[in-house]
Formats: sequence, structure tokens, C-alpha cells
Amino acid sequence: MNDTVYYAIGDVHGEDEKLAELHDFIHEDAQRLGVAPFFVHLGDLIDRGPNSRGVVARVMRLHEAAPDRAVTLKGNHEEMMMSAYDSHSAMAESTWGGNGGQAAVASYERVNGHHGDWREAVDRAHANFLRALPTLWRDEERKLAFVHAGIDPPRFPDCSDEHRLWTRSPKFFDPGRWPDRPELEGLVVVHGHTPTKDFAPHLNLRRINVDTGACFGGPLTAVVLAPDEKPRFLYAR
Repeated sequence: MNDTVYYAIGDVHGEDEKLAELHDFIHEDAQRLGVAPFFVHLGDLIDRGPNSRGVVARVMRLHEAAPDRAVTLKGNHEEMMMSAYDSHSAMAESTWGGNGGQAAVASYERVNGHHGDWREAVDRAHANFLRALPTLWRDEERKLAFVHAGIDPPRFPDCSDEHRLWTRSPKFFDPGRWPDRPELEGLVVVHGHTPTKDFAPHLNLRRINVDTGACFGGPLTAVVLAPDEKPRFLYAR
């Protein structure tokens, strides 16, 4: 029996203090349940908030401590960062910088110093970690799909990375518009990317959104998914 208890965490965006607190809450919750927690970070670890480097370092330490019980997905902000990092394109750097990347660079430079090229301030291990992140993780037995932004219902599971990283399509947001396909039968998609307006998680029978605007004054949220139980939520404020 698949008795894994998942803790899926929404967009962190550099809010390292909230992430540290939420990790503590998760460990406390798992200890109360008598289980080993399975962490899923849903992407957008970086940008906008005060300590992107600290967030990446914390998540990497978690992977090192529990490699079989941690998954981190790539978000569109990791994609923008690594596009700028790898391409040396002024346009890619401008796009990323204008979407919170400057705050991420500042967090790295505070620790590693200022250089002529901002890439020199980014820990090489961090760049390699972010570049290699997957865009989808599934528990097929439990019919759970974890992704940063969402899926393309007519094509799932063969969605493009663009959909997984960027989509805000009404065709995904409204499960009533999902096609009748066996691949979607009973599927629940757990995602972030689109901050909820009321800073509360959103859920229906097919979709759980845990981006509660942590970098905009909302809490950092994790959804707890235990077998045969309704989803519940933990918050770091």
C-alpha cells in the first residue's frame, strides 16, 4: 500500500525564514502522525524575496539529508534564471531581472561578493541543482500530479515544459472543461504559480493551488496529502 504522506509547498520566492518555519511545522506534523514526511517543493524557490540563496541552500540540504523523500520541481523563475545564466543573453537577463531576479542576485552577492559578472556570485552547485530540476512528478498509484503551474489537459501527461512552467489557462483552471480522457480519470493536480487573491489555498476535486503569495504578504503554504484523508494545510506566516 502507498502510505506516503506528501507535504507540497507552494512558491517560496526567497522567503527563507518562512520556509524554515514551514519545514519545522512539517516535521512536527509528521512526528505527530508517526511518519517520515515526503517533501515536494513546487518551484519558484527564488526571486522577489530577501534570501533566494538561503532558500536554495536549505532545499539542497534537505535533499542531501533525505534524498528519497524530497522532490523539488522547476518553476518559471528557475527557468528564467538559468536561461539568463546559460545564454549570456541581455534580453534573457533583462526579463529575469525585471521579474525579481535582481533580488536573487543581491542575495548571492551578499554571501559570495560582488563580481564583474553576477554569475560568478552564484554557487556553481546551486546553478547545477536548479538547471537539473524536473517539471513534473507523479504518484500514479494515488493519481497525484505535482507541477509548478499546471497541465495541458488534452495532452497530459505529454504536456510541454512551457505548460508545466507557465500555464494559467482557463482550460486547466476549470476542471469542467477538461476532456474525458482515461489519463485524467481521478487525477488531482497540485500546483502553485498563480497567487491566490485572498492568500488562502484553493482546492476543488481536481486541482489544489498552494501559491498563497508568500512574497506579497501572504503565508507560505503546504498541503498535506495523506492516504484516504481530505487535504489539509500548514502555514508559515
